[in-house]
Order: sequence, then C-alpha cells, then structure tokens
Amino acid sequence: MAKKAEKPVHSAGSKDIETGKVCAALSYILIGIIWYFADENMKKNGFAKFHAKQGLVLLIAAIAYDIVLGIIVGALLFPLLFSGMGGWGLFSILRLLYYVPLIFIIIGIINALNGNEKELPIIGGFASKLNF
Repeated sequence: MAKKAEKPVHSAGSKDIETGKVCAALSYILIGIIWYFADENMKKNGFAKFHAKQGLVLLIAAIAYDIVLGIIVGALLFPLLFSGMGGWGLFSILRLLYYVPLIFIIIGIINALNGNEKELPIIGGFASKLNF
C-alpha cells in the first residue's frame, strides 16, 4: 500500500516560530488561546494562530467528549454498579477514557515546542475551518 504524503511540517517562518512558541504551547491549556486573542503581535503570528486554532478545537472537543462520556458512564454503568450485577471492572476501564484529551494536549504541546505545525489526530482538521 502506498504511503500517504504528509503535509509540510513548517508553514510559518522561523521568526514566527521563535516568537510564537510559548503562546503556541500554552494554547493547549487555554492560557495561550486567551493570550493569542489579547496580544496584537500574536494575532499576526502564523505559528501561534495555527496552535491557537488547534487548542480551541481541542477545548471544544474535550468538553463534548467529557459530556458524552459522563452520560455513558452515568446512564449505563451507574445502575449496574449498585444493582448487584457488578460493572466495577468496566467502570474502571471507562474511567481511563477520561485521559484521552490529556494525550491530545501533550501531543499539541510537544508539536508547538518542537516548532511543528502538525494537526492533532482525528480533530485537527476542524481547526483549519476556523476563521480568525
């Protein structure tokens, strides 16, 4: 099977990367998103803008993911846990799923600190549709 061609890793200039690296890394923990919108210099920085968009999409996806996972755990497992039918093992496994957004945060921060403009897996494509 032919290997899928990857997108270029750097589309921002090296000056943009160096000046926007901290804001880009912090974009994955909300502080950088706020910084991006508050600082006029960051709004002009293509590297910071890319990661602010990725961080914003991740924030929205993480909130939606937590709500859906909470409903699943609450609606399906809560009755099992207290009805005497077990479910503790399944509950423990599903609790691990709450760490999925953290994995995406770590991937994004590592990409930003390494100066890469790589989209996050699964959700990264939605960021390119944001206009700001």
